Formats: sequence, structure tokens, C-alpha cells
Amino acid sequence: MQRDAILLTPGPLTTTERTKRAMLRDWGSWDSSFIALTSEVRRQLLAIVHGEGAHVVVPLQGSGTFSVEAAVATVVPKGGHVLVLDNGAYCKRLGKLATLMGRKTTILPHAEDAPVSPAGLDAALRVDASITHVGFIHCETGTGVMNPLQAVSEVCARHGKGLIVDAMSSFAALPIDAREVRFDALVAASGKCLEGVPGMGFVFIRQPVIDVAAGNSHSLAMDLHEQHVYMEKTGQWRFTPPTHVVAALAEAMRQFAEEGGQPARLARYTANCEALVAGMEALGFAPFLRPEIQAPIILTFHAPADPRYEFKAFYEAVKARGFILYPGKLTQLETFRVGCIGAIGPGEMKQAVAAVADAMREMGIASGAPGLHCPQRPRIAP
Repeated sequence: MQRDAILLTPGPLTTTERTKRAMLRDWGSWDSSFIALTSEVRRQLLAIVHGEGAHVVVPLQGSGTFSVEAAVATVVPKGGHVLVLDNGAYCKRLGKLATLMGRKTTILPHAEDAPVSPAGLDAALRVDASITHVGFIHCETGTGVMNPLQAVSEVCARHGKGLIVDAMSSFAALPIDAREVRFDALVAASGKCLEGVPGMGFVFIRQPVIDVAAGNSHSLAMDLHEQHVYMEKTGQWRFTPPTHVVAALAEAMRQFAEEGGQPARLARYTANCEALVAGMEALGFAPFLRPEIQAPIILTFHAPADPRYEFKAFYEAVKARGFILYPGKLTQLETFRVGCIGAIGPGEMKQAVAAVADAMREMGIASGAPGLHCPQRPRIAP
């Protein structure tokens, strides 16, 4: 039987056979067994961030972006003011959805090849006292840059501002400890580093924040306060839940624990990243980011300068060899992205590099080196 293509994307991801098989059972959404399954998933999610007692976790149907929008709508009052730290495409999406919900929104821009600045945030909060909340992307998936969660959290706490963290591409891989990092809401999803399937987001919210969030949301279906109250009372979802997605996540989380939890997952993704970078640099490709700010989640590479390179043809050639790449998200430079996450290891990453090399030979591309305007950055030891 032919192997499914390996997804080198930021999600959906390649999943294990065990996770896939978990979706073969049908569940009744009001049945006691599914209620127990939902409760166990929520308990285990809270344990990953050490949020027991101080935080709640509220699941929500839909993609991760649904839960980001729900978090902003639920946590930020209608008269609130959100400052978004922007160094990439998903930061801009956060700013856009906050604006569309009628919240006053200010964007604090940063370069796409640098982390957001805690010092810049501190200065902005000193200038504008009307800001109530800060929107922050932990790992900006548009480039792969790792932003400084702990430092940003400390600035927000010092100024008494709420912090909303999009941890979509970092949760369960990069360390996040709710006992050390103060946030009002932190958002993640089933189809990312937990290696479940897409279709469910979840939001960790500090208990005092959810307690006063009634009436903030503009939406019936995306009101996390109402979802939380209903789940605490009945154990059930308010509206039809993604039953098969929840079951797959429960199984994926069992495997997460068996592997060794977050430290082990980070170690595997780091090994994936190192294998990918070493192989791609040997072919001439240049990573977009400096290694010290690169999260081992997804890497952006400059497009080759060779005139025979065209992303769609390159993508199809690599796909024919069993690997799915991802287009770039930058507006000023031509790039493409390669993910390091999912149920894969360094062996698959080396196979992916071999597939890229074969595709280059097929296309007549001698080197992946970018043009002179995109010099390769010197690498440093991790």
C-alpha cells in the first residue's frame, strides 16, 4: 500500500495510525462516555500548562482561529483596547479579528525577521494608558520566529494589562508554565503539536477573568463564558461537538504522555529542525531567520535565485516524492516553508531533503542559493 504523503506543514499534520484509528468509533454527544472523555481531555490539557486550580480550559469547535477570535471576544470587554505586537502574518490576523469585533485595536509593528520587543511594549504601555489588553503570538507561524513569552508576560503584569497569547504553534512543544507566565487567555488547537487532527481549539483562561466575562462576547456560538458555564454544569458541549476530533485528541494525548510530554516532544522537533537545516543548507538553501530566534516548529527558506525555480512546480515535484511543503507568507520576499512537527522524526526529515534534491535535479536547479539580496546568514551552534 502506498504511504500517505508526509505533511511538512504547520497543520494539519501527519498523525499516527493509533490517532487515526481513534476516529473509527461513533459517539453520542450527550452520552456519559463522551462526557467523561471530554472531561479527561480538559483535565490533561490543564495539566500540560500546570493550570490546575488557577485556570480553566474551554474547548471550542472549529479551527484555531475560531478560538483566537472567541478568546478576544470573551476576555476583552466591548470598551477594551487591544495592542497587538506584530511581526508576521498571524499577528496581523489577530489585529484584524479584534478590529472586526469592534474592539479598539492598535498595531505595534516589528520586523518579520526579529522577535517582538518587550522594551517596545513597555514604552507603548507607558504612553497609552487606555490599552487594556495585549495580543501576542508565541511562535509566529508565518516565519517560524519564537517570540519572548515570559518577558512580554512580565511587562503586562507590571502594567496591570491583560495578555492574550496565541500559542497555536507552540503549545505542547515549547515550555509554557501557567505558574510562571501570567496570561488572561492562552489559545491552542488539536491539530498542532499535540499531533491530533484539526477541528477543535481550546482556550486556557484565568479563573478571575472568566468569572467576570459574562456579556462580553458578540457571538452566541463563540461565547467562551457561556460554554464554560454550561460545561461546568452539565459536562456537555452547548452545540454539536466534533466527537471524532475529541476522541483522536484523547488518543494523541496518551501518546504525548508515553513519549515523555513536552520536553520529549521539543527534543524530537529540535532534532527534526537540525536535520532539516543541515540538509537544506547542503543544497544551498538559506533559512530566513537567525538560528537563535528560530523555533523548531516551521522554517522559512528563501526561494532559489535560479530562474528555473517556480514554487508550484517545485511543490508538485516534491509532492510526487511523498512530501507536502507549504508556501511562504512574506510579502516582500519569495519564500517557502517546511514544518518540523507531526508524527515524524529526523529520518523523515532526511528523506524530505532527499526528495527536495531529486526535485531540483528534475527541474534543472543546481543550487538552492538565494539571490544576492538574500545572503545566507551565518549559522551558530544551538
